[in-house]
Amino acid sequence: MQFRMRFTRITIDTERMGGVPCIRDLRIPVATILDMAADGIEGKDILQAYPDLEPDDIREALRFAAEAVRERELPVLASR
Repeated sequence: MQFRMRFTRITIDTERMGGVPCIRDLRIPVATILDMAADGIEGKDILQAYPDLEPDDIREALRFAAEAVRERELPVLASR
């Protein structure tokens, strides 16, 4: 039995933001949050930059990205 995660804080609407996954219809793309986290920006600083966000939004964005990677093959360089 395979468990599929359900995302309650991620919205995808083809009529908004071109269908880009966003946080709770806030027009804040999940990718923006992921980029900030990847750049080493701490959660508290992300929340300060986007006051409408909640800590659970950041956690769900990270889980969403993890699930997206599990679902498809990504082009990565093989290590030697």
